[in-house]
This record gives sequence, C-alpha cells and structure tokens, in this order.
Amino acid sequence: MLTSANGRLYVARTVNDALAALAEHGNGAAPLAGATWIMRAPLRQERRDLFYVAIARIEALRALTVNAGEISIGACVTHAELVHQLASHRECGALVSAAGAAANPAIRQVATVGGNLCAKGFAAADLVPALLCLDAEVELETPGGSDRVALTRFLGSSAVPETGRIVRRVIVPRAMCRSVHMRLSLRKTGDYPVAIFSLAVSLDAHGTVESARAAIGSVEATARRWTELEADLIGHPLDPARAAAKADIHCGALRARESVEAPAWYRAKVLPSLVRKAVAALREQA
Repeated sequence: MLTSANGRLYVARTVNDALAALAEHGNGAAPLAGATWIMRAPLRQERRDLFYVAIARIEALRALTVNAGEISIGACVTHAELVHQLASHRECGALVSAAGAAANPAIRQVATVGGNLCAKGFAAADLVPALLCLDAEVELETPGGSDRVALTRFLGSSAVPETGRIVRRVIVPRAMCRSVHMRLSLRKTGDYPVAIFSLAVSLDAHGTVESARAAIGSVEATARRWTELEADLIGHPLDPARAAAKADIHCGALRARESVEAPAWYRAKVLPSLVRKAVAALREQA
C-alpha cells in the first residue's frame, strides 16, 4: 500500500484493493487514472477534497487483448496505446481516429479509456461516439462481482459509476464492418470539438448498406446513437450527398447544447458536413 504524504491519495495494486479503499471512504473517494480531467476540477468549480484511489498501476486494468470475437480494452489503457495497438484492425478505424485526434500528444499519453467514459459532464469526449458506433459494452467491477452492460445503458444511467464501483474494461465486438470518426475543432488541434460524428457500416456484395451504427458527440449534453440517420442509411449505397441531406433533416430534432466554445445552433449546423465526410471516407475504403 502506498499513501501520499497528505493522506489524500492511495495507490492500489489490485482491483479488489481499489474497491476496498473506495468503499472505506464512501462518497468522499474517487478513482484516479490519468488525472487529465480531475486536474481541471478547480476550473469547473468542483470539490477538491476527495480521497483519490490511484488505479493506473493495476495490471488487470492496463491489458488490451484481441480475440476472435471481441477486443477487450482495460480501463487504464491510454489513447496513445489504443492507436499503437489497434491501428491494423480495420473495424476499429473510428476508435483509432478518435484516440489519435483527441486533445494533444501529451494528454494522449496519459488520458485513459475509462477516464474518458467517466468524465462527469464532459460532452466532448472523443472516444464515446466511436465506441457507441462499435456497439461497445462496459464491464463494471463491484465488491459483489462484475456487471457487463451496453455502453448505451451505461451512458443513460450515469456517466460516472456509483460509489464503490469502477470501470474494469470496455469490450468491442469484432464484426465485418468498417468505421470512421469525424470531428470539428473550433480553432486548432487540441481544442474541444464542436461536433463529433462516428459511423460504422457493413456492406453487401453490391455495396448496399446492410447495417449502420451512427453516433454523435459534443452536440448534445451526452453522446448517443443517431438511430434516425441509421435507418436512412440502411438499404442504400454509400452516397455522401444523400446522407448529408438526411442528416440535415434530422438535425432539427437535436437538443444541441450552448457553451462558451460554440452556440447550440452552430453545433447542429455543422453535423451534415461531418456526415458527408464520413460517408465519403467509408466509400473510399470500399
């Protein structure tokens, strides 16, 4: 056991060790991995008196394995590690692009998958839409055992696990699909994206879309699947202009968010252009 000099940080060596430390301190404790979100808590006027349980040294949370049916990504795998280890896997194109474009190189070396999913109120997290379009699941670890839930359900209940639980890993099913991730930064690389669009499709022998999973991020308060657009893509060839036109129609129903970075109307306005670029990129992969 390692504890900081001020007694506010405990470095856990195992998952059970981390769960015990979190349980001991209850609502006053929080897991800590890359710390890229927590370190900015003062800017968000969030509490800073928490007891932190560092989990980044737990080997079980740092593993990334590729099996025949799924890809298992430990919660403490960094963005940079995602790019390095999954670059050759075609179905993970969206996830690799998302990890490689987020923030800046220094942040990508320490920011983790689990931290991206659990950053409270962080609508602009790049990995979330990419994982949504890949139909990912989240495995939560609790004192009573593990619980595997769909990412859509995880985001719908809370972007932060309940007290005493941690994200153990993310599971991405392997499928015969191709995927792409598009983002628009307001000014320069490293800025939070104004809008994010991720798309995964499978095609039949004639180039017709058999299945589609689309997701948007940074536009609304929480990333989500864009099922209305999915339905418009299925049964048709990859046509960038048609897809953008359908996206423009559906943008009217979005509950776009206001922020200091961009107004709500602008976030929705740029989405069709991202859809056009995404579909065009997928068509070039054919």
